[in-house]
Amino acid sequence: MASVAPGIAISETRDAMGRAAALDIAAALRDRLARQDRVRMVFAAAPSQAEMLDALAAERDVDWRRVIAFHMDEYLGLPAHAPERFGVWLTRHFFSRVPLGAAHLIGQELDPDREAARYTALLAEAPIDIVCLGIGVNGHLAFNDPPVADLHDTRQVKIVELDAICRQQQVDDKCFATLGDVPTHAITLTIPRLLDAHQLFCVVPGAAKRAAVEQSLYGPIGAACPASALRTHPRCTLYLDRDSAPLRLSLQAPARA
Repeated sequence: MASVAPGIAISETRDAMGRAAALDIAAALRDRLARQDRVRMVFAAAPSQAEMLDALAAERDVDWRRVIAFHMDEYLGLPAHAPERFGVWLTRHFFSRVPLGAAHLIGQELDPDREAARYTALLAEAPIDIVCLGIGVNGHLAFNDPPVADLHDTRQVKIVELDAICRQQQVDDKCFATLGDVPTHAITLTIPRLLDAHQLFCVVPGAAKRAAVEQSLYGPIGAACPASALRTHPRCTLYLDRDSAPLRLSLQAPARA
């Protein structure tokens, strides 16, 4: 796989990182909306995205009525309105705060395979313009954990089993009280589906993510660190704070206030 250097923005604080990412995402939205009727976006749902989403919701002069939103993964086995569901989280933190043209949530079909097919069809209706994503502590993108990640997957959406590190992260992020509460399976967009978007904005705060960022930027490109695939995308920007930036990177890159 050909490797390209992603754009990197390092901020002094997590809040500043979120604002920097939101400014760039809003600028990209305005640019695309000036040239096309609709913009189709995919959003990650995680505490790591909260500052960016809060700042993005406050951006002015974005015609959200022409934005079609998707999210990239969802747990299986939780009740429809469980607060831990990613669709519920995204609705509370962002989808309900801006007048979107549409927000397509994963989980409308009870049968997981039928839901994967339904969401695949929705995604395939037109190109995806922008993806706002993060990186997991195990290097995952969406719920493509190392044991199930496939950088050449022919599917767009698939059912996966979550690995132990991923499930523990959900407890550490205070999304669940105990490991036993975290579902074992989920539905996720695949890595090729995410990388097929025109532009990627990847927001990764916190010291717990530093090793994953290091591997993503400097390790081999492959399923052992799924986020290493970001280096194959020509228009990907990585937003870090001082805690998540690898030491060798923080010594080289200028900080953004």
